[in-house]
Amino acid sequence: MTIKDTPEEWEIRSSETPFRGAKTSVRTDEVVMPDGSVARRDYQVHPGSVAVLALDDDDRVLLIKQYRHPVRQKLWEIPAGLLDVPGENPLHAAQRELYEEAHVKAEDWRVLTDVYTTPGGCDESVRIFLARGLSEAQGERFTAEHEETDLQHARVPVDELVRGVLAGELHNNCLVVGVLSLVAARGGDGLDALRPAEAPWPARPFEA
Repeated sequence: MTIKDTPEEWEIRSSETPFRGAKTSVRTDEVVMPDGSVARRDYQVHPGSVAVLALDDDDRVLLIKQYRHPVRQKLWEIPAGLLDVPGENPLHAAQRELYEEAHVKAEDWRVLTDVYTTPGGCDESVRIFLARGLSEAQGERFTAEHEETDLQHARVPVDELVRGVLAGELHNNCLVVGVLSLVAARGGDGLDALRPAEAPWPARPFEA
């Protein structure tokens, strides 16, 4: 048996959007179950995101620490951001986020992994890139606002991040998935065997 997620869509009897926010909304669908019954399902509608695991020549990952109000914590994270423009090329969005949050550019980009963050209650899909060949970006620094005015930056060895993840000290979804995927890729076919940076992404189709 091939272990692979497959597309499928059950019948929706009705749908409404009781809340619309600046970037996301909440939708309520009445979905027909396999036995013919109908169940209400509430979920967040999300435009999708990109994240960047930026790995330097000393085997350190570029991190930022940011306040996250819903969980009332400052979390160590990898640079990430929303796909603000429908159909936006995720590689371009990832390059923008790395520039804005860390003022860094990268020469080598690959797809590390694609994940649904919370598929039981949100349709957000995130593409996590691996970026190598790092250097300081040119031009003016991005003007931060809100939580981003309080960002901290660090470069942390991969082994130390793995230890922190397994010890329950690091919790950000993209950081955890990205670091463990990096280690798994190294133990498998190697980083150069990862998908190219503009590999198809069925969850969030885009134009190359």
